[in-house]
Amino acid sequence: MTEAQRIAAYESAIAALWQADAAHDLGHLRRVWHMVRLIAMDETEADAEILLAAAYFHDAVNLPKDSPDRARASTLSADLAVKVLPELGFPAAKLPALHHAISAHSFSAQIPCETVEARILQDADRLEALGAIGLVRMFLVSGALGGAGFDAADPMAMNRPLDDRAYALDHLEVKLFGLVDTMKTATGRAIAAERADWMASFRTRLLSEIGA
Repeated sequence: MTEAQRIAAYESAIAALWQADAAHDLGHLRRVWHMVRLIAMDETEADAEILLAAAYFHDAVNLPKDSPDRARASTLSADLAVKVLPELGFPAAKLPALHHAISAHSFSAQIPCETVEARILQDADRLEALGAIGLVRMFLVSGALGGAGFDAADPMAMNRPLDDRAYALDHLEVKLFGLVDTMKTATGRAIAAERADWMASFRTRLLSEIGA
């Protein structure tokens, strides 16, 4: 089976399994796969077959951000992936490595990355939270959870606690800027730093426009 045929099969399987949302749709999976390939160019020992399957199935179980089971989503996704993928021709011998890569990618799960495939997938997925696409997803998720874009009276939280459940802009300081230091690959770190700098410049521009 060619790579294109595998991608078509994986996309068809995911569409049948999974309820997408605005931040976790087929575009997200395709962008993660694109970034996985980019990072893997400098991580030549990585297994491309594992990476492709992991990129497409890492969110196979998509739980809302406010779900009490959110920390288990990556493990549930890994469980589902190793159940479904053998039917699509994925080698049984590679299922344990695939399960680990998917389980460990999640920020919430806090599972240490023990393989190069896990490190690459984690970086690729976290890069989706940074840069322009990161801002789009940040505001989409905040809106879906009933949050505001920012606190008009105190957008930089100078006189209040940070609260990214109430204000999307707070999420930059609460989580997103800190992702740069969690990157596991040199390529991931470089891209993350550039994207975080751009997000900081966006915030500066926003503050200027609202007169803060």
